[in-house]
Order: sequence, then C-alpha cells, then structure tokens
Amino acid sequence: MKVLSIQSSVAYGHVGNSAAVFPLQRLGHEVWPVHTVNFSNHTGYGAWRGPLIAAEDVRDVITGIEERGALAEVDVVLSGYQGGEAIGDVILDAVARVKAANPDAVYACDPVMGNAKSGCFVNPAIPVLLRERVVPAADIITPNQFELGFLTDREPRTLAEILEAADAARAMGPSTVLVTSVEQAERPADTIEMLAVTPDGAWIVRTPLLPMKANGSGDVTAALFTAHYRSSGDAGDALARTVSSIFDLLQNTLDAGSKELLLVESQEAYAHPRLQFQVSRVR
Repeated sequence: MKVLSIQSSVAYGHVGNSAAVFPLQRLGHEVWPVHTVNFSNHTGYGAWRGPLIAAEDVRDVITGIEERGALAEVDVVLSGYQGGEAIGDVILDAVARVKAANPDAVYACDPVMGNAKSGCFVNPAIPVLLRERVVPAADIITPNQFELGFLTDREPRTLAEILEAADAARAMGPSTVLVTSVEQAERPADTIEMLAVTPDGAWIVRTPLLPMKANGSGDVTAALFTAHYRSSGDAGDALARTVSSIFDLLQNTLDAGSKELLLVESQEAYAHPRLQFQVSRVR
C-alpha cells in the first residue's frame, strides 16, 4: 500500500508525520510524507522554532510527485492537523487529483480540533472548514468523542448517543468513522474505549485508562487504523490491532517516564500486536 501523508513534522518527538510515517513503514507500507510545518518540537511545550510551510510550497511538493506520474499509485491520502484554510485547500485539491488518477484511493482525515479537557484549540475557521468542506470529502474520519460532537453539533455521552453522532457524521460524507477517546457514561471507571462505525456495523473495544497525556498518539491511531482497515476491509480486526498497538506504545512510554512517545522502541507492537483486548460488536 502507498500512502500520501500530508501533515506537520517535528525534529524532536513524534507528532504528525513524525508519528505516522514510521509505524506505517514498519507494517510494510510505502509512505510519501509531505510536511506542512517543520518545527523543532510540538507546540505543547509552549515554545518551538522552525517554519510554517507556505501552502503554495506544499502544493508544489505534491505537484512534483504528480509530475512523476505517481499519484495513480496512491492508495490512501492521510491528513491530520490543518493549520489554516489555505492548507485545507491544498489537501482537498490533492485528494481530488489522487482520486482522478486512482478512483479506488481513499482519503482518511483526522479532524483535529481539540479534546474534552482543553476544548477547541485550533483557529476558529478550522472547525468550519472541517465540517463544511473537508469531512464531506473524506472516506474515513478519526475524531475523538469531543470532535465528533463538535462536527455534528451534539454532546454525545451514552453509547447510543455516540453511535447516533457517528451516523450523523457518516451522513456528511465519510463511510467510516473511528471514534477515539470514548468516555461513554456506562463504561467502568478508569477505562476508555474506541469505536468503529462502518456501513457493515459497529464495534467497540475497552482498555484501561492510562494516567498520561501523549501528544501524537492520535496521529499514530489514525495511521494504523486506516492502514489495517484499507488492507483487510475488516473494521473489527483493524480496531483490535490498532488498540493493541496503541495501548502498548502508551504503556511503554508511561513505564519509561518519557515526555515523548517511544515510537521506535515500540515497533514490535505495530508489527505483531498482541490482540489482548476483546472487540465487541454493538450493531
């Protein structure tokens, strides 16, 4: 599988392409990373250095790939945090060009806007861009529970409400919705869940809630789920493999007391997931 991944990049740590590329490569997939920023570190530190890459420069990189005749080989376009409307335009244009060259290609979008603890932390124009233009163009979206509510103008709390919100998101355009950081009201304390909803059904998996914040884990999750689901077409299996890998990545990072994901050190968790958590079909 060949993936065109249009995301941010950092030198120190693992977010955006710096989080998504290696796990995909470890699974045996070819990845063509196109960077939207080239920062020293993620912005959660409060200070960073390096440039935002101009939208036209990002477009030029993609055009150069197109000039090699390579867009027809792309199976998946993957995007994450979109720093501005101009980058959104570039990504949407790239998706259109890829799909014109290869109608079987899919677009997987992680609609990064915020989370339940921090609220919405992006430019106010970004949620509108995502809701009105980007999500309708996507085949797969991977919002967290907060972002799903924001996209669908709801506050889902129960499993039934989250499923309804996922269906509302699917009605916007994407056929598949992976909901991360699910904290539905009926779950046991100190647990967290992940839910996949497709045209064929819905599946959920529960894991212990680890006491940590891990920048970049959502980027790895989106990449792994998209790769597994695109490869097998089995959402339940893709969910099981993704959750297993992510949990072990986070556990390894927590055990080491690291501020940054132990992405390379945890590579066996991607290549050979333990499948230690039960996936339940809920629809």
